[in-house]
Amino acid sequence: MSKISMITGANRGLGRNAAISIAKAGNDVIVTYRGNEAQAQEVVEEIRALGRKAVALQLDVTKISTFPAFVATLKKALSEIFGRDSFDHLINNAGHGEMTPFAETTEQQFDSLFDVHVKGVFFLVQAVLPILADNGRIITYSSGLTRVSFPGFSAYSAAKGAIEILTVYLAKELGERGITANCVAPGAIETDFLGGAVRDTPAYNEAFASMTALGRVGLPDDIGPMVASLLRDDNRWVTAQRIEVSGGQTI
Repeated sequence: MSKISMITGANRGLGRNAAISIAKAGNDVIVTYRGNEAQAQEVVEEIRALGRKAVALQLDVTKISTFPAFVATLKKALSEIFGRDSFDHLINNAGHGEMTPFAETTEQQFDSLFDVHVKGVFFLVQAVLPILADNGRIITYSSGLTRVSFPGFSAYSAAKGAIEILTVYLAKELGERGITANCVAPGAIETDFLGGAVRDTPAYNEAFASMTALGRVGLPDDIGPMVASLLRDDNRWVTAQRIEVSGGQTI
């Protein structure tokens, strides 16, 4: 029986790449999106073209009060599309960044980052636990910026540091069900993160490339296949780990 992976914020960027990589590895996929349904449907069609089942569901991870209704919709999709009453993998990808000096960071910016990257993850995992299969997998996303400082990312990096600790606790408390929890930490990647700053700004691209052992910044294709590999049955003994996928950034 095929495994089912749900990926938040999978309509673009690293989430989209992970969704396609996971489908290529043989899993069915639930794509969630916040606002761009058309993008999400394009990802669904790509996955179906690979011979896998897929569906797109709307979810704003900052709106905790909507989680019970989302779980009801998820249960219906699992039954009608996949013939299941549970799913196997939760990949908490949804997120955004802020690049603001510490002294200028506003409470709204701080709250927005923690709502998406910490609070939303915490309560989404809690909400879906009853339908996350035993021996399942949880993946969270951190950042290379929890190991090296770069001006402007104090609030973002603090949120990512919090998610690293939460992941350890998920591994500990859910381990009795055979559920693993690991945190993937990309380095600088060419996506539309921060408006495409690393991808489209030569000075940023060159600065981060110079910090990296392999001599370039990352691409989405450097991250998605690694995420898919963590979901393989023979990776069952890896849990509570922060796994940096950065090409050797700042070593």
